[in-house]
Amino acid sequence: MPLRQGEEADVSAPLLSVVVPAYNESHRLGASLRRMVEYLDGRGEPWEILVVDDGSTDDTPDQVRRVTADEPRCRLLQYDCNHGKGYAVRYGMVRAAGDFVLFSDADLATPIEELEQLLSAVRAGSPVAIGSRDIPGAKLERRQSAVRELGGKLFNRCVRLVAVPGIHDTQCGFKMFTRDACRQVFGMCRIDNFSFDVEALYLARRLGLSIAEVPVRWSHQEGSKVRFVRDAWRMLLTLVRIRLTAYPCASAARVAVAGSETRR
Repeated sequence: MPLRQGEEADVSAPLLSVVVPAYNESHRLGASLRRMVEYLDGRGEPWEILVVDDGSTDDTPDQVRRVTADEPRCRLLQYDCNHGKGYAVRYGMVRAAGDFVLFSDADLATPIEELEQLLSAVRAGSPVAIGSRDIPGAKLERRQSAVRELGGKLFNRCVRLVAVPGIHDTQCGFKMFTRDACRQVFGMCRIDNFSFDVEALYLARRLGLSIAEVPVRWSHQEGSKVRFVRDAWRMLLTLVRIRLTAYPCASAARVAVAGSETRR
């Protein structure tokens, strides 16, 4: 999303930023945040967590405020209405200040500890590292239903044919970018729905950024916002939209962090 002219990046950047999109997650977000804070604090490296409230109608913002009242490294970012997961992730990613920027689902289906696998891949030279449930080494501790799992495999096959060949799992909600890659990719992204992952990886490839697909632990959590019948056709149409969109050139992809638009 475009940012205001004259906005500048935070010069006191943490090493690691974690962006957590949240829509009506009050029933589990508090526990997830406490787990993240405890783990990140134990690593001994500077960090921040940005929780992006995507227009929740429950008390998600209050949950975040209670957990983070005494933790300035956690921030709540809000806007007025629900726009979609892609919008929420993008909103947080372009505002993250870390050298490495991870986005993670609020349910921690991929445990926060798995960030070490992605961080190793990024530090080894890949500007983008994505968690994968569908390559050797991945551990599915609790599987989805057979219908959802089959639907996911069929969608990923379409993705490989249309947009991102060679990537086995585009939809795992656990992806890390270097700060430069994050700003280039998400500065160009436009998709607000659940296909935003595909768009981000498609643009990373267009920008010449290597993508490391890393096996992770994953456990299905109840309460997913994706509905197979409702969303499948929409996601397939979005693949076509991604291929037909005239994205700006790479030189126009860099964006600055927008701190002044947010409110605690």
